[in-house]
Amino acid sequence: MRVLSDFLFLGIFFVLLAVWFFAWAAMHVASGGIHLLLVLAVVALIAHFMRGRAAV
Repeated sequence: MRVLSDFLFLGIFFVLLAVWFFAWAAMHVASGGIHLLLVLAVVALIAHFMRGRAAV
């Protein structure tokens, strides 16, 4: 029985480690996407001001 419980906790350790790794990687990708959206918003703002007001 002792060997089974040792492998059980070892298995739980690896599962939690894998979940942590995938969450860590997803957050890095998500934060990169957020920064990309911020850059696109700034570019759109600059383009808005560069176009100027239309003549009436």
